[in-house]
Amino acid sequence: MNILVTGGAGFIGSAVIRHLLKDTEHSVINLDKLTYAGNLESLVGVAESPRYRFEPVDICDAKAVAAVFAKHQPDAIMHLAAESHVDRSITDAAAFIQTNIIGTYTLLEQSRQYWDTLDPARRASFRFHHISTDEVYGDLEGTEELFTEQTAYAPSSPYSASKASSDHLVRAWQRTYGLPILITNCSNNYGPYHFPEKFIPHMILNALAGKPLPVYGDGNQIRDWLYVEDHARALVQVLTKGKSGETYNIGGHNEKRNIEVVNGICELLEELAPTQKPEGVAQYRDLITFVTDRPGHDLRYAIDASKIERELGWTPQESFATGLRKTVQWYLENTGWWQHVLSGEYQLTRIGLAQ
Repeated sequence: MNILVTGGAGFIGSAVIRHLLKDTEHSVINLDKLTYAGNLESLVGVAESPRYRFEPVDICDAKAVAAVFAKHQPDAIMHLAAESHVDRSITDAAAFIQTNIIGTYTLLEQSRQYWDTLDPARRASFRFHHISTDEVYGDLEGTEELFTEQTAYAPSSPYSASKASSDHLVRAWQRTYGLPILITNCSNNYGPYHFPEKFIPHMILNALAGKPLPVYGDGNQIRDWLYVEDHARALVQVLTKGKSGETYNIGGHNEKRNIEVVNGICELLEELAPTQKPEGVAQYRDLITFVTDRPGHDLRYAIDASKIERELGWTPQESFATGLRKTVQWYLENTGWWQHVLSGEYQLTRIGLAQ
């Protein structure tokens, strides 16, 4: 297939593209506006593939999106472009409303118009795959409950509310216009190439720099962690094998309290980087600092991923222990990537990479 991936320079999008180009025969059009979180250096290893094309386009620009459809004639859409950082959404929600709601509407409408022009065989095989989050479900109070595909939506933050809105739009475009859609809702991703403001890389890099490791509240918030390369494999499986109109929850079967995650990072750094410990720091865990909890902080997320396992045969390959070890090791071995991000240099080099 010729697959249009929106947000392909982001964390999950770049993992999807690397998987598609390394492990399948599909071709990729990467459509990305290149906001602060878009980093083409995450695709250096595959960007020279003859099956890869890059289009620096904003999904809110209907005319530009239509031109990409006309030029590349995609067989399927994987829509990952989104603003995704909860703290940023609390500080300034405007970009989240614009990208996640207006951008998804624009992409849906251009996809529908393009789909209407296809011959019957291509119309039948076309898919619009919308990648969403488990945060649309709100949080769980008990220790045994799980989010299923039937869980009612109850978003807590401007970010999750904007993603819930986009999910509803996607379902409406199927019911009203017949557009063949798929939706996936995933748990917290982690792994290589994760933008440094996110929880796990933030802790790794702060520890290496001797900075405080800020933990919200008492650190007992629980998240289900999903290694990003497992997620990429799941998304391609859904796109190619999933049933049109269906929703699939994707989780890592790895529930951990935030404080457990931070302690695990500190233990791995003690093992893998004992000589990189900053001066005056006896142990990495001494940097842990509890800070005021953020507004509306969800307590627990946990995914029931039995549907995708039962119907599509997907299960995660990484446990949290193996995935976290790979992640810490990657940040220790790829200092150039994250130093470019922290310095802002990646925002200059990406211009040359895009040309």
